[in-house]
Amino acid sequence: PWEGSDWGLAGLAIALTFLGGLVIRSTQLNQDYAEWWQHWLTGGVGVALMLWCARGRYQNLYDWHWWIYGVTCLSLLAVRFVGTSALGAQRWINVAGFHVQPSEFAKLGLIIVLAALLADRPADRLASIFRTLAIIAVPWGLVFIQPDLGTSLVFGAIAFGMLYWANARSNWLILMISPLVSAILFEALRWAWPIWLGVVAWNAWKSLPWQRLGTSLALGVNVLAGLVSGFLWEHVLHDYQRDRLILFLDPNKDPLGGGYHLIQSRIAIGAGGFWGQGLTQGTQTQLRFIPEQHTDFIFSAIGEELGFLGSMAVVTICFLICWRLVVIAQTAKDDFGSLLAIGTLAMLLFQMVINISMTIGLGPVTGIPLPWVSYGRSAMLTNFLALGIVEAVYRARYRVRR
Repeated sequence: PWEGSDWGLAGLAIALTFLGGLVIRSTQLNQDYAEWWQHWLTGGVGVALMLWCARGRYQNLYDWHWWIYGVTCLSLLAVRFVGTSALGAQRWINVAGFHVQPSEFAKLGLIIVLAALLADRPADRLASIFRTLAIIAVPWGLVFIQPDLGTSLVFGAIAFGMLYWANARSNWLILMISPLVSAILFEALRWAWPIWLGVVAWNAWKSLPWQRLGTSLALGVNVLAGLVSGFLWEHVLHDYQRDRLILFLDPNKDPLGGGYHLIQSRIAIGAGGFWGQGLTQGTQTQLRFIPEQHTDFIFSAIGEELGFLGSMAVVTICFLICWRLVVIAQTAKDDFGSLLAIGTLAMLLFQMVINISMTIGLGPVTGIPLPWVSYGRSAMLTNFLALGIVEAVYRARYRVRR
């Protein structure tokens, strides 16, 4: 029943899961609890779900995409009323003694819904883009107010990647992110803000209908974004979110507070050298200098204990997974399957890049896990389910070729 599956892709994900369990065990060796075996157990359940999805017909998801959207929004809404809190955020629902994070499964739900919508109406028209943004707005808002800045950014990456694959013009994609860029430049690089407004005006004039009206609206939105950026920064974002977004540029400004994670992470990775200090031998890891090292900062433990060689092995596996997803998207038998593969690619690639970047000091701390390596039941199951759907897309191509 699994004839024609991409076993190489599945094997790469399983390899990351196995490595993640080993590193998690090392990070918790001197603690009074152990979650590494749960990581492997969840991985086993995820593999079973992947195989179950791989043998099915992914086209059935198209018929159910509005139901999936409704369940996704309701589950995120339920977090506001019956959710449990941890680490200053309310993101989980207790189901039979297990903490389930609906926002993780919402990523997959969003991919399915957008794939169905964009397969019907490609993003070569502004109406299709506006409809896509409207569909995203509800789950994105529910995730943002949890608050979960990291997952809300993943939602944006998924939408951006899928719109690009669905033939959205590059000028329109630039205009989509332009208000965010304007808000950042207005606060951080005021001199560059007028230059950016010129770029926005040129893109709007070249790509939007009703050139004068479209350009005026684009400029108005960007000017407004810049003017209200200060209010949003002070009154919408939480203190820890503001620290995460700016301290990666100079973590020594607050070495015992918001910059502590980044400083200790860089020390750990640098101490690993080329070969690493060996599993269970890393001083930063074993003495617990790095907070959340079995989840968000697990790449720091890999860098210290497995060294540059182990770190590059993880990066290489991540690259191969993304490459296989691109190949499957290019060779899918229909647009719906191709968009499912690209949505999965956007979700995984964004998380991989952001997680690794933040541990080496090239990006802000966002609480985004490293797929299949970081501990997290909901994230693990979501990743395997997405991979199972992609495997079904690949198998459908194989059946058509036969």
